[in-house]
Amino acid sequence: MTRAARRPSAAHVPSTTDRAFAAALVVLLPVWNGVLVGRVPSAAYVPVNLAASAVLLAVARWSGLSWAALGLSRHRVAAGLRWGGAAFGLVAVGLAVAVVVPVLRPLLADARAAGRDGADLAGELLVRIPLGTVLWEEVAFRGVLLAALVRVLPVGRAVAVAAVVFGAWHVRPTLSGLAANDLGDSAWLRALLVVGVCAFTACAGALFSWLRLRSGSLVAPALLHLATNTLGTVAAVAAHRLG
Repeated sequence: MTRAARRPSAAHVPSTTDRAFAAALVVLLPVWNGVLVGRVPSAAYVPVNLAASAVLLAVARWSGLSWAALGLSRHRVAAGLRWGGAAFGLVAVGLAVAVVVPVLRPLLADARAAGRDGADLAGELLVRIPLGTVLWEEVAFRGVLLAALVRVLPVGRAVAVAAVVFGAWHVRPTLSGLAANDLGDSAWLRALLVVGVCAFTACAGALFSWLRLRSGSLVAPALLHLATNTLGTVAAVAAHRLG
């Protein structure tokens, strides 16, 4: 963890505005993904989330958060590439093993991978995931939300709160995934699966935050996030085609 990350608010006394901004993010981010994004046409997903990223960064800067606090200092890019590149490689190796070992392939099963043509897959891997999902979520969670929370809470507590919010963010996507794969026939089973998946993504969010703080750069968690989403999609398609 960088020195700035260990003592992010040593000279800063949180104001009422700082606390209000952090609280607003905690409430509004899950609402954005749980309610608003579901009503956005698929074709508008990327431009809407790119616009949201720009607006959120502008508001964060207006609130007094520096580029370094947001994980966007150019001086930490190299460290972000080192840490993120290592994480990317580990994910790539793990998914490759799961694809080539038949007994592990069912772990990659996703009905949404079936029938995808090359153009659809390319659009998903090169545009929708990197720009519409990874960039937006990293700016929102490991960038603005984490920085806003660190300004008003001890670092460990800030990471925990950000992780819980990231888990809650995935309620709607989890329900969509369960429906696409015909899982969770009963309400109680769906609820159990949603809680389990959201708890897992909360843990992933904590790992992403640790990478962000350890490297001092948003690049590190973005690369790990990119690996899990893009390579995970490729692995699911490969596993489906291999049977």
